[in-house]
Amino acid sequence: MSHGQQASAPRFSAADSELWIVGGGIAGMSVAAFAIRDAGVPGKNIHILEETGITGGSMDGAHAPNNPHQAWVTRGGRMLTDETYLCTWDLFDTIPSLEDPAVSVREDVRRFNERVKTEAKARLIDKNHQTIDASKLGLSMHSRLEMMRLLATSEDRVGSKRIDEYFSPDFFQSNFWRMWRTTFAFQQWHSAAELKRYLLRFVQEFSRLHTLGGVRRTPYNQYDSMIVPLQRWLVAQGVDVRFGHRVTDVDFATLPNGERRASVLHLQTPQGTQALAMREQDLAFITLGSITSDARFGGNDTVPELVRDRRDHGWSLWENIARKAPDFGRPVAFCGNVDEHKWESFTFTMRDDTLLKRIEAYSGNAPGTGALMTFFESGWHLSLVVPYQPHFADLPPGHFTLWGYGFEVDGTGDYVRKPMSAATGREVLTEVIKQLGFDDILEHVLATTEVTTAMLPYASALFACRTASDRPLNIPRGAQNFAFMGQFVEIPEDVVFTVEYSVRCAMLAVYAFFGVEREIPAIYHGMTDPAVGIKALETAFH
Repeated sequence: MSHGQQASAPRFSAADSELWIVGGGIAGMSVAAFAIRDAGVPGKNIHILEETGITGGSMDGAHAPNNPHQAWVTRGGRMLTDETYLCTWDLFDTIPSLEDPAVSVREDVRRFNERVKTEAKARLIDKNHQTIDASKLGLSMHSRLEMMRLLATSEDRVGSKRIDEYFSPDFFQSNFWRMWRTTFAFQQWHSAAELKRYLLRFVQEFSRLHTLGGVRRTPYNQYDSMIVPLQRWLVAQGVDVRFGHRVTDVDFATLPNGERRASVLHLQTPQGTQALAMREQDLAFITLGSITSDARFGGNDTVPELVRDRRDHGWSLWENIARKAPDFGRPVAFCGNVDEHKWESFTFTMRDDTLLKRIEAYSGNAPGTGALMTFFESGWHLSLVVPYQPHFADLPPGHFTLWGYGFEVDGTGDYVRKPMSAATGREVLTEVIKQLGFDDILEHVLATTEVTTAMLPYASALFACRTASDRPLNIPRGAQNFAFMGQFVEIPEDVVFTVEYSVRCAMLAVYAFFGVEREIPAIYHGMTDPAVGIKALETAFH
């Protein structure tokens, strides 16, 4: 089924089917929601198998683990947009919001963004603590031609080439690249094919890249504002969520007509191993890979471990499945090089607003309006996000948080003369304060702040250079009763590292198997809108 088209005849009966969803992240939760809302599957027929003790997957926001003090953590944040996240808004248009069941999550987000508008005034900051004029993208004519060449080249021709195989060194010194890479998390050794998709999907952001005015935020972190309401709704519908259940392998049978079906799910449960035989009317929706697998945390005086030997099982299921068929993908393309994809993020939990007030005076942005501040010349390549307060629904009065990340964790700090990956939380805080030039409040902030660092070995693994066959199709050819979910499946033209990608693959799969006669939102292409295309060109040539 192609995007924007209605489904064909249903293959499965909503009343008789049992859905086995492997992974309780946003992709798996979306499968359950669409199956109930649009396909009419009874909630009791839907089972989510989740290894951890919490749903939401990488969309987390919670108390910091193993910290005896009051500290909160988000490993990252999501910048949503109106134009690109159409499946996401479709889903959350019918999910009651966290604090008012009469208002949907979608409406809650819309109202919040009407009230708290994003317009960054300090998007790029140099080594002298000065905000530079980021409205000028700084693209040379040569760089513009290189960008046009990439956009004009078919994805098959681009293949597994790196971004720096398409662009000259001056492109990577432009304000455009400085903002684009930190807005979307690209490194110059990442996939040129993924960059091409992003340029096409987010061309409408060219003219507002320096203000991030197109960004839509949630009132709290995305776990509180999106995952908790969705989880409540699913549980109210009777969905069976089984925590502590890890699917270790899946058996597939080839039928006489050449179709393939998932026949057995192999599980590790709190009670031991289990083989779950799939009935004829059963379906499996299997999440592959994880960008937050093997995340490890540090505190004020500790350094987060960098795990290289894949202990958390985030890739092992896909590795086992991939051995069964050549079109089930190639996980090593994404998890095989930790040093190309690792990041470190940090969350500050502050017991007063001294730092926030100074950042507001310095940047000209009240909390929640500045989106992203990047210290583009810093040794760790630091970026900082000051969200609207409170960022956590259960944050006590008088407590405040902000978060950020380092893109060059092996680089040497400008003030803390060591790699970020070897720095304690207090040292990370010290580097950030000194990058801002706030030395006079350093001791006070150190005394009143709990720092939680998070080392993420696979944070940008989904941008790895890849070939067309490295990601399996959402519904592989001849798949009778199974689909692959998440950020490591292939959806033509759409962009990974977005909530939208996970929600869209769930929508596509559920609608296809159950013949849902409802339009799937088409993938937004700004270049087909003359006004958007002209504005983007004007900005690029400014």
